[in-house]
Amino acid sequence: MLRSGLIATKIGNSSQFEDNGNNTQVTILKVDECVVSAVKTIEKNGYNAVQIASIDTNKDISNVKKPQRKIFSSNNIKPKKILKEFKVDSENILDVGTKLNVEHFKVDQFIDASSISIGKGFAGVMKRHNFGGLRASHGVSISHRSHGSTGQNQDPGRVFKGKKMAGRMGNKKVTKQNLKIVAIDNANNLIIIKGSVPGKKNSTIFLKDSVKRS
Repeated sequence: MLRSGLIATKIGNSSQFEDNGNNTQVTILKVDECVVSAVKTIEKNGYNAVQIASIDTNKDISNVKKPQRKIFSSNNIKPKKILKEFKVDSENILDVGTKLNVEHFKVDQFIDASSISIGKGFAGVMKRHNFGGLRASHGVSISHRSHGSTGQNQDPGRVFKGKKMAGRMGNKKVTKQNLKIVAIDNANNLIIIKGSVPGKKNSTIFLKDSVKRS
């Protein structure tokens, strides 16, 4: 069953002690008011989805770009920073203007979280792909951490796409699945999740129901 997700902001990491004294590492996410700003249907668009707007911006409506300005002005919604579509089933389509908060999820529920991972700059293959490197003995001259051969002979005479080599590490979309919600703070609009979530502090996190676990 597909239903809408939420847009959250990563506050940081912390610890939570359980009743038996065990210490659990958690991630704290803050959910600003999420408003349904548009609806897509199979009849009109070829698929069912709801567009969620969240995270207030200090911009006046006149300073918003025209395509987004129409979304906010026609629905009488304050300008938001993030717009995100979530595919849904036909029975889970929401009306424009519907507001969602942390109560959209429940404690002990499993969710998937997506965000842009922390960028680590240019990295070699040993750090980026966990290569073992070359031998550390005599005869290997200043090539201990190199990746070695990358191509073949005259046939095919090229390096295949996707070859594991040195390059930029991190700074790409990552989805972490099956994260458990351990607590929900309705007063402060916080969701506390067991474990780590992709992204650095103040990153925008997209949350939705787990596709593998209910």
